[in-house]
Amino acid sequence: MLRFSRKTLLAFEAVLDVAFNARPDPVQSKDITRRLGIPQRYLEQVMQQLVREGVLKGVRGPRGGYTLARERRRITVAEIIRIVDAADAEADPEPPASRLGEAVARPLWRAAQERALRELEEVTMQDLCAEAEAKGVRRENAAPDFTI
Repeated sequence: MLRFSRKTLLAFEAVLDVAFNARPDPVQSKDITRRLGIPQRYLEQVMQQLVREGVLKGVRGPRGGYTLARERRRITVAEIIRIVDAADAEADPEPPASRLGEAVARPLWRAAQERALRELEEVTMQDLCAEAEAKGVRRENAAPDFTI
């Protein structure tokens, strides 16, 4: 099974949390960490990385937090994975491989990862929010919607 790092999965879930819960106010990091069950310091590093890359927007102040920097339909799962994995690759480069590994194993693994990412390129935060709503997931502190 192709696996992504814990950091990558948490970044993906955090962006989905913001996409799902950031209406009308920004989502505070303490609320995200509570829902994800992780330390706030750990989340802040990932969130700042996503802010720098233009996925999230940080809002300062007592009611501050995070919102999406773009529309939900313009942010894909693959984009989030690529951003976090690129930073991880800089911090922890791939170990050297044997000749057999370089010739056969690593190209196979890279091709499988690229196929998975191409498929995830088709999945947007909008798609996942719609799926959550269809499955009855409720927003926390959702303001009533009076639109007709």
